[in-house]
Amino acid sequence: MTHQTRTPLLHRAWPVALVAGLAIVAAAAFAGMPGLLVDPLHTEYQWSRTSIGAAASVNMVVYGLVAPFAAALMDRFGLRRVAVAALSAVMAGAALTTLMDHAWQLTLYWGVLIGAGTGSLAMTFAATVAHRWFVRRRGLVIGALTGSSAFGQLVFLPALAWVTDTQGWRPAVVTLALSAGVVAVLVVLVLRDHPADVGLRPYGALTDVPRPRAEEGAARRTVRVLARSARRRGFWLLAGVFAICGATTNGILWTHFVPAARDHGMAVTTAAALVSTIGVFSLVGTVVSGWLTDRFDPRLLLVAYFGGRGALLALLPALFGPDAGPAMIAFVVVFGLLDVATVPPVILLCRRMFGADGAIVFGWVNALHQVGAGAMAVFGGLVRDVTGAYGPLWVLAAVLCGAAVLLALRAPGAVEAERDGGDAGPAVGDGPAERSAEVRR
Repeated sequence: MTHQTRTPLLHRAWPVALVAGLAIVAAAAFAGMPGLLVDPLHTEYQWSRTSIGAAASVNMVVYGLVAPFAAALMDRFGLRRVAVAALSAVMAGAALTTLMDHAWQLTLYWGVLIGAGTGSLAMTFAATVAHRWFVRRRGLVIGALTGSSAFGQLVFLPALAWVTDTQGWRPAVVTLALSAGVVAVLVVLVLRDHPADVGLRPYGALTDVPRPRAEEGAARRTVRVLARSARRRGFWLLAGVFAICGATTNGILWTHFVPAARDHGMAVTTAAALVSTIGVFSLVGTVVSGWLTDRFDPRLLLVAYFGGRGALLALLPALFGPDAGPAMIAFVVVFGLLDVATVPPVILLCRRMFGADGAIVFGWVNALHQVGAGAMAVFGGLVRDVTGAYGPLWVLAAVLCGAAVLLALRAPGAVEAERDGGDAGPAVGDGPAERSAEVRR
């Protein structure tokens, strides 16, 4: 196999990352759609909101559980095949949804099919692309790709809402399915499983990096990785940090911000626009966080992020009012910058602690993120029903952020991780040669 000795003007890694980002955006747009379907489906089919909500709950659970298995499948069958299969599942689920006439079909099509597709193109997909194709700028790429998920989920909500209101829910779903089809074509044309497939080194690598050997039994490997990593303290520290992350973002702000703002007299459209604005700044914040993760201790970054998030959530009850004043706008901007910024440091810590299994471990950690989000979403509704207000919920969220700060401080550093788990193997791109390249850069 021959390799280029000169760096091309545009390394193939960047188009690969761009197409991977488009796939993540296309999948994430489906994750933000269920909230727009509740009223139209209730009106058309007279289904209960509970049965419609059950499909969304199944979607969230499947999304979280599929991710670690998807990481192993990417190692076994390659990035491109898994991405195309995931987008195909999303398109099939969307197409079948437009033809359904029973509530259980919504659970099967949207909950299972689309949940599996979007879960396969979540953060583990981003981590795998970044670790295979990049040595330099890896943290930056992880930040950009993971930020694409929040961007796709939140920023396209206003456009999807407009299509649903003016054209109906079916055209909105069909539009998403066609978008996924276009991205699937780009994946086939551009995405490759590893730089070695096209005779290249990963971006910034000083030596050739061979394509990883395909491993049999992806599901068994995924379960084995969980069993092995669960015996180590670092796994539970990261899982606790990320469960709190899910509880204090998806679980509370994305789910309960709009009804809480409505309780204070704010228009629903204004509150939804504020949530979408958080999505815009979450992309910026995640890219910046990836850049910072390349340069600073990821544990300290997590301390800063959760400390800032906790302070903001504690202040939020005092900021609510009928109008979105300057203080609320400032909250939205800063919270957006911190919203998904936790992802690059956690991905890097998984890689440092668990080596070649890092992407699968992160998949399991991300599954607990979804568990934390779901638990807080349910608990938030309970608090509102029992107390008649959301005030106690924001206080609890702030306290949880403080607990995440303590957990992050106890996470193993690079040296401790090496002593703690030699069974994981070294992480590609984290060796002395790569670190020396960073110093020279």
